[in-house]
Amino acid sequence: MPRQPRRRSYDQYCAAARALDAVGDRWTLLIVRELLAGPRRYTDLHADLPGVSTDVLASRLKDMEREGLATRRKLPPPGVATVYELTARGHELLPVLTALAAWGAPELAERRLTDAVRAHWFAIPLIRRLRGLPDAPAVLDVRLDEGEFHVRIGGDGPSAGLGPVYGEGAAPDADARLVMDADTCRALAEGTLMVEEGVKDGRIEVSGDGPVAVALRGE
Repeated sequence: MPRQPRRRSYDQYCAAARALDAVGDRWTLLIVRELLAGPRRYTDLHADLPGVSTDVLASRLKDMEREGLATRRKLPPPGVATVYELTARGHELLPVLTALAAWGAPELAERRLTDAVRAHWFAIPLIRRLRGLPDAPAVLDVRLDEGEFHVRIGGDGPSAGLGPVYGEGAAPDADARLVMDADTCRALAEGTLMVEEGVKDGRIEVSGDGPVAVALRGE
């Protein structure tokens, strides 16, 4: 097997520099964002990372495997597909992405004409604001005009372990469903709007019969 070229390094005996050696390349953390939803095929990753070339995506995935952040495996029949998924060390980047999303949320005040958007990109910044909800752990469906996704919050479930912390589409086991527009979702992520306020003001519609849905409606 040909020897892999050594990746560029800051060559500094510093924890932050070492971390950036591993995840500081363009697209790496966004690939982590996608894989936090669970195993993904290469084609799915490419579809949800508009702007990345196939060569760069393949290179970053190889780097992530070499750094122990991601692995790939073949699904058993009838799937017969290769998927990428995060390792335990890769999952440890969730707080990093959460902090970055919180820091960057004010930059979403105005959507540029060139901006791509996927509904599930709102999931990670939103999870941080939903963790304090009563009756957690819970699975919440969130519907925006841009699409639908679900998040898992609280307790010792997947959001605290190695399982998916969010996913595209509705979840069959959802405890509540929230319908809102993207601006409301952004305000929740920024912390300028609380869920209870959004429900009271009619900006968030909550459906469901479980304890979480009832609590969210203030019943």
